[in-house]
This record gives sequence, structure tokens and C-alpha cells, in this order.
Amino acid sequence: MPSDTSHPVYSRVMLKISGEALMGDQGFGLHPPTVQRIAAEVKSVRDMGVEVCMVIGGGNIFRGLAGSAQGMERTTADYMGMLATVMNALAMQSALEQVGVFTRVISAIPMDQVCEPYIRRRAVRHLEKKRVVIFAAGTGNPYFTTDTAATLRANEMACEAIFKGTKVDGVYDKDPKKYSDAKRYDVVTYDEVLQKHLGVMDASAIALARDNDLPIIVFSLDEPGGFKGILAGRGTYTRVVDKI
Repeated sequence: MPSDTSHPVYSRVMLKISGEALMGDQGFGLHPPTVQRIAAEVKSVRDMGVEVCMVIGGGNIFRGLAGSAQGMERTTADYMGMLATVMNALAMQSALEQVGVFTRVISAIPMDQVCEPYIRRRAVRHLEKKRVVIFAAGTGNPYFTTDTAATLRANEMACEAIFKGTKVDGVYDKDPKKYSDAKRYDVVTYDEVLQKHLGVMDASAIALARDNDLPIIVFSLDEPGGFKGILAGRGTYTRVVDKI
């Protein structure tokens, strides 16, 4: 990856974060200071001239798979999870607009009173007008995760990379919080991620990224300035690519 700090490494990116990232140290729901901190990170990247779109999971409010495991019908549980992502998207939109970033929430499930329906050309136009676009409600279909939604939308928006914000600073061969000898990869291939079950994203998302040669950058969302730093050509992260 180039290290020329005068120009961002990428000009249009997708930021994928989990719903759990918004709950801070709480066990559930939204933690407003955490939402505001992430909004400030997005603003710093937006101020570099980078076009940013986002997908946020819903696991801090409701997770479809968990509901299904407890006996709820899977399709219904997944739709509930999609609605949770809309709530998170609206919270992030509010935080971004409080710091002066024009933001649009676009939902795969039409709900005109609260956000726009997904129309690809309109979403691209928002990005061209330097607005942050938050895609909500996943793909609009059950059985697909927000990882897959992020990869799908990133391809549709012609993003140059997906930034996957996590609790650790890259991809490890095992959980670094449990094992002191865990090894971090600087670069790893899509196929290695699938074969070694490295847990970057689910298999559908990885396959979709691989088939469209869309790099995935895994970094720590808890590192202040980390998102901006990587776009300026520095920082610690793992790149998931086709070939090393």
C-alpha cells in the first residue's frame, strides 16, 4: 500500500462496523459517547476528501441468528435484525450531522418516513456530493448478514476497499485476547481466510469480495485516528487480497 500522505490511499471506501461497536462497555443498546467518537473518526476521513459509505450491524439490539436459535422463525428473526440496523444507522446519522457531516440513511426495506429507499444511482450521487451514505436493513433479504450487505453495496458503489472496524488491529491466527502467542497477518488472501476460518467476514461476503477483487482492510476501531491513519498510508492493519 502506498505511503504518500499528501493524497489518501483510497478515494471511496466502505466502513463496516458491528452493532456491538456502538454499545461501548454496555451489554446492550447504544452508548452515545461511543457513537459520537466513531462519528468523529468518520468526519476526519471525510475531511480528507474521501467519500465514505457505511454499513452497521444490529447485534447490539437484536441478532437474527440468536433469535432463530431460541426458537423464533428464522425469516422473522432476520427481519427484526434488519430493523435494528436501521435504528443504529439513524443514531449514527444524528451523531454525524451534529459534527457537520451531511448524511443520508438508505434502507433496503422501504420506510419513507425515516429514510430513503435504496436506489443505486441516487446513492452514488449522494457520495459524489460528499455526503456520508449509511446503508441500512442489510440486503433486504433474510439469510444474508450485514457483512454480505457491506460487500454488495461496496461493489455497487464502486468502492476501492472495505474497512472492517473491529476490536483488534488486524487478522490473527487465533484470538489475541486469549492467546499471547497469536500471530497477526500483515496480508492474507481471501482463500486463506476461508480455509483457516479466520473470521474476518462470513463466507458469502469473502467470496463476493474475492470475485470482484475488492480488498478488505481489517483494523481496530478502538485506536483513535486509526481509520484516518490507514488512509494516510500508516498504521497497523491487515489487508485481505487475492494474491500476496
